[in-house]
Amino acid sequence: MNIEQMLTELGLELPPPPAPAGSYVPTIRTGNLLYVAGQLPIKDGKVTHVGQVGKEQTIETAQEAARVATLNTLAAIKGAVGSLDAIKQFVFVNGFVNGVNDFPDSPAVLNGASDLIAEVFGEKGKHARAAVAVAGLPFGAAVEVQVVVEIED
Repeated sequence: MNIEQMLTELGLELPPPPAPAGSYVPTIRTGNLLYVAGQLPIKDGKVTHVGQVGKEQTIETAQEAARVATLNTLAAIKGAVGSLDAIKQFVFVNGFVNGVNDFPDSPAVLNGASDLIAEVFGEKGKHARAAVAVAGLPFGAAVEVQVVVEIED
């Protein structure tokens, strides 16, 4: 089964590849590594989860934001290489959480991204990760997700 079929079976749909929101490119490939710029929880052109986790957002809603941002990340990968089946391995996930002061639960929030990746990609989805609370994110988003993947030759 291919990855897009797996997404469909899970009731998930890839959005169109997101356009950059600034002066950068959405992906850059060097060798077999594809770096994906930070993706926000945007659907149909609007941020789905706005505000700080621990105030306007709960850990659970922020986990959903991380899932939406991860779907945008997958769309960016597909846009860059043509197929999600080209992913050999997820290497690194970097997540930023718009948290209240001293927010301690960034790892729990980023599990929304990591769990989706593991569910869809299995062994290929295992990755190293950082989960960092920050004082703010673009457009007031609750979460931002960046990834590095290894692409098949």
